[in-house]
Parts: sequence; C-alpha cells; structure tokens
Amino acid sequence: MGTAACSRALLSDDQAADALYREAVERLGHCRVAVQLARARLLYGEWLRRRNRRQEGRAQLRSAYEAFSRFGADGFAERARRELLATGETVRKRTVGADAELTSQEAQIARLAGDHTNSEIAAQLFISPRTVEWHLGNVFAKLGVSSRRHLRSALSPSRSGTPGA
Repeated sequence: MGTAACSRALLSDDQAADALYREAVERLGHCRVAVQLARARLLYGEWLRRRNRRQEGRAQLRSAYEAFSRFGADGFAERARRELLATGETVRKRTVGADAELTSQEAQIARLAGDHTNSEIAAQLFISPRTVEWHLGNVFAKLGVSSRRHLRSALSPSRSGTPGA
C-alpha cells in the first residue's frame, strides 16, 4: 500500500501528492522492505526541494542518503547526496575504507551481518540464506576475520586498511 501511494504521488497534482508521499513514508515505515522506504523518502525529498520546501526536503533526503549508503545502493545514495547539496546542505561522500576489495554484494551483506541473521539478510536482499552464507565466507576470507563480531571493526572507516590491524 505504501508503494502504491508513492506511485500515485508521482502522478498527482501538488496538493494530493504531498498527502500521498506522507502516506507512503508512513506505511513503508512499518514494513520490512527498508529500501522501498528509502526510495519513497528520496522521491518525497526531491519533490519537496523542487517546491522550495528545502528544510522539509533535507530531512527526507538525509534519511534516504543514510539508508542507501548502509544498503550499498551507491547510485541512489549519490542521487540523494546531490539533492541534499542542492538544498544547501554540506554532504561528504562516504569513504569506502576496508570494504573496497569486496564486491558490492559482499559489502552490503557484511554491513548487514552485524545486526541481522542470514535469514533476515536473505529476505531483505531477495536471495537465499545459503547465498548469504557463501558471501559471508568470502567476506571473512578477504578481510581476514573469523566471525561476525570482527566485521564491524574490519569495515570501520577509521581502520588502517589492512585486515587484522
């Protein structure tokens, strides 16, 4: 229902669009598909900025940018960053750090692994838990870690860039 509201907002006039975007963000905030919520916030933030409602737009765009960055959705994160810049906000690009040697799928799974089970990650990314397990095995080998506990420090931007440092 949230995705449908967002789609209707894209086709609506200004007054109806605002209410539909708000409905989309509200409904999608209660579901497990966080990427759809981030997408709705990006679209709503873009819409608000184009109507000179910059402060309101910043909140939506900032939330979208943070979410897309966490998910590894670099294209959408960059789009949200450019929109934030257009509102006058200063935004730095996220530094890649130790996960530069990881594929985008591996990096995304590694970031999610600190807070989610393989089944939860699989459901969020629309892949099997076995595929998550396989990617995590690659991540552990590439970063030189042996457990999920060590992933967070291995991926932190303050690291020197060498596994085990």
